[in-house]
Amino acid sequence: MTSPNPPTGPSPARRMRLPFHWLGILPFAIFVLLFLIMPTMKIVIGAFQRPDGSFTFSNIGNLFTPSILAAYGISIRISLASAFFGCLIGFGTAAAVVLGGLPRAIRGPLMTFSGVASNFAGVPLAFAFLATLGPVGFITVFLQSELGINLRMLGFNLLSFWGLTLTYLFFQIPLMILIITPALDGLKKEWREAASILGATNAQYWRMVALPILTPSILGTFALLFANAFGAVATAIALTGSSLSIVPILLFAQIRGDVLGDPHLGYALAFGMIVVTGIANTVYIWLRARSERWMR
Repeated sequence: MTSPNPPTGPSPARRMRLPFHWLGILPFAIFVLLFLIMPTMKIVIGAFQRPDGSFTFSNIGNLFTPSILAAYGISIRISLASAFFGCLIGFGTAAAVVLGGLPRAIRGPLMTFSGVASNFAGVPLAFAFLATLGPVGFITVFLQSELGINLRMLGFNLLSFWGLTLTYLFFQIPLMILIITPALDGLKKEWREAASILGATNAQYWRMVALPILTPSILGTFALLFANAFGAVATAIALTGSSLSIVPILLFAQIRGDVLGDPHLGYALAFGMIVVTGIANTVYIWLRARSERWMR
């Protein structure tokens, strides 16, 4: 005996229905494809090509010359220094606002400023620091004329390792505040109350409870800040020009098209930067996932 209503497959209209819920992400996917994936693939392919298009490892081998290794060393040290001080100052600021009992009215303006300042870079940032702390900057001239303090005589030079590190801190500190604030909000009051009931002091609570929980977030943010500083190009070029030999400046010199430039060596330099920042971002994502499991 057969069923009066035998099962049928999906109707043609249902089979041909388009997944309209994916259309919202389509502009973003196109943007990522055109301005991230395709340029990255061009860099990766160009790093392994000669000018005639043939395959070679010579461009990668040239990265191990003393001058280029020195440039990578300086870039890594600047990134480490700016990431360390950015984490230190940013964590202290965020902890003071979230846990330090400061007025809640301070948090809104601080987070708004951090959102703007973390994206303020490039030529405008370089000009702002030159106008403030440059050789004839406002603060430099004021200290020398009014207080008799000569920053140059004290060893400070904006167009140097520490000058560039100080400039990077303008966007590193706000980025740390933005990322670590949710982690600080995730510290449950019950944990502090339980520690107090068991007789723990405030220092013991931070050393044995809060900091172990926050460590993945702090280390992950440190890795992100390192990648953020290592990949900063426009600020370094606009601020120091050719006075500081770091990877972004060498890269700019190779691809700008003068007679001494080697675009494929520039691709190799960029490929090396992609590898370094990719490792740092991978560490950040892994540590961020670990910290989110703690905060659930």
